[in-house]
Amino acid sequence: MSEQQNHITVVDENGNEQLCEILHTFDSEEFGKSYVLYSLVGAEEDEDGAVEIFASAFVPADNGEDGELTPIETEAEWDLIEEVLNQIEDELGEEE
Repeated sequence: MSEQQNHITVVDENGNEQLCEILHTFDSEEFGKSYVLYSLVGAEEDEDGAVEIFASAFVPADNGEDGELTPIETEAEWDLIEEVLNQIEDELGEEE
């Protein structure tokens, strides 16, 4: 996997491009979507050593180029994302 594939560029509500690091991607058959969890490159850690994690639905482009990020729209989708985040945290905790 090349370095480029670990990063995405996200345009914020002000039209500014932000380079983000992809933390995890997963698919949901239930919602028929792919999801990406990411954080801003160079984000400051809070006092607990954590960085803010963002989540978006992801629609891959047909030609393999960059796809499109879309907002998460339902409470059920947020519940799924929270579940996946908790699983990742559990796995990371077991490795330490």
